[in-house]
Amino acid sequence: MPLYNHLKEYRARIGVNQAEMGRLVGVSRQTISQIERGDYSPSVTLALKIARVFQVPVEQIFVYEEDCDGRDEKK
Repeated sequence: MPLYNHLKEYRARIGVNQAEMGRLVGVSRQTISQIERGDYSPSVTLALKIARVFQVPVEQIFVYEEDCDGRDEKK
């Protein structure tokens, strides 16, 4: 299952664009864009850096959704 996120909303709260967000956490604007679209799941380290920028727990920005019956999806 995908990792959902609220990154765009949190960025808007502090008034930074994707390029500025990338600079704050050491990645490109394109990486921030891919995370927001759900095309890229950040590493634990990157997710923690992003959460630190907003001074919130990582779970407030990133949410992992399990499938309907409560089991992780098998690949």
